[in-house]
Amino acid sequence: MVETHSSALIVTLPSEREMVMTRVFDAPARLVFDAWTKPEHLPHWFGPHGWTMPVCEVDLRPGGAYRFVMRKEDGTEMIMRGVYHEVSPPGRLVSSEYYDEWPDNALHNTLVLEEHDGKTTLTATSVFDSLEMREAWSGAKEGARESFERLDEHLKVMS
Repeated sequence: MVETHSSALIVTLPSEREMVMTRVFDAPARLVFDAWTKPEHLPHWFGPHGWTMPVCEVDLRPGGAYRFVMRKEDGTEMIMRGVYHEVSPPGRLVSSEYYDEWPDNALHNTLVLEEHDGKTTLTATSVFDSLEMREAWSGAKEGARESFERLDEHLKVMS
C-alpha cells in the first residue's frame, strides 16, 4: 500500500516489463497536469539536475505528438518523442514514448493524478517493450527523484 501523505518517490517493479513511480505533491491535480503537459512549464522541471530542455514541442491531443531534446551540462543530448493516446485533464494521460537510443522500443506510459484535500498523488506507470529496456532504465530512479523534486519546486512557483 502506498502512503499518500509522503512526498517521497516510491518506485515499484510489479512485473518484469513494468515500472511504477508514485509521489504526492502539495498542489491540486490541475496544476500538476499543467506542469506535466505544457511547454511553458516542462523545461523548468523535467529531467535530473544538470540537464536542460532547449526543445519542448507539445501537441496535447489524442494522436498529437511531443518531442523533447534534453541537454546535459557537458553537451550530451537525449532526444525523446512520443504520441498522446488519451488526454483527460486533470486526471489521466496515456502516451507512447521513444528514444533515439532505442528507436525500435517504446515505453507505454499512463499518468494518473488523484487529488485529495488539495494534494495530488501522481502515479506514473511505464510498460517497456522488453525486460532489457526496463533494465537499461534501472538508473532512472535517481533521475526521476531529482526531476520530481524540481517539479515540486516549480509547482510552488505556479500556485
